[in-house]
Amino acid sequence: MTLSVRIIPCLDVTDGRVVKGVNFTNLVDAGDPVEMASLYGAEGADELTFLDISASSSGRETTLDVVRRTADQLFIPLTVGGGIRSVSDVDQLLRAGADKISINTAAIARPELIAEIADTFGSQVLVLSVDARRARTDSGFEVTTHGGREGAGLDALAWVEQACELGVGEILLNSMDADGTRAGYDIGMITAVRGVCAVPLIASGGAGTLQDFAAALDAGANALLAASVFHFGVHRISDVKAYLSAAGYSIRESSLR
Repeated sequence: MTLSVRIIPCLDVTDGRVVKGVNFTNLVDAGDPVEMASLYGAEGADELTFLDISASSSGRETTLDVVRRTADQLFIPLTVGGGIRSVSDVDQLLRAGADKISINTAAIARPELIAEIADTFGSQVLVLSVDARRARTDSGFEVTTHGGREGAGLDALAWVEQACELGVGEILLNSMDADGTRAGYDIGMITAVRGVCAVPLIASGGAGTLQDFAAALDAGANALLAASVFHFGVHRISDVKAYLSAAGYSIRESSLR
């Protein structure tokens, strides 16, 4: 049975507002997260990803409030990431309305967190966000932190393999080189990660043309995440779905609008 392709808008949130830039710099305001979540749900998004890119302990309550209000507007799965460091943090977000959570920096610092979350809540709630760039590593791809500005000293493919062994349910692969450029997904990176990854793979970073979405699927992605092309009206979700459906990909017809 072929799984349907998932189209996932991403809300990068800082101080309660959605922002977007290029390579995580020159951020501009893109709107209110609750309003945008409601819009994307109505437009036929299959899931929504909410990443608190300025997460800190001082901002946790604000984040939980925004997550609650966002979840109230949605009838599709909501993934939340940013500042998650413990099983307790996951519990709070799930109780606030998240369906899945995404971890990144905390897992790099302490990989056993992956197993702790998977053992407590099940692998299906756990997404590992891998922010990778091209570099001189064994695979040619390096894991980064701090919005792609700092190398983590990890080979991206080795990290994905380790995370899958520890119980992660999905990989969200973000190309830091392509992020916000609209120059296309990093096909080489997607292909390489697909080769070592048995769990669903979400491609992120670089969506521009409708053909870019198809190319990422052909490289091995199961789901397609995008931000700026949706936030700024380059494409509607329905346009992407109609294009992919016409090209023969399995799309969730109930959300074609």
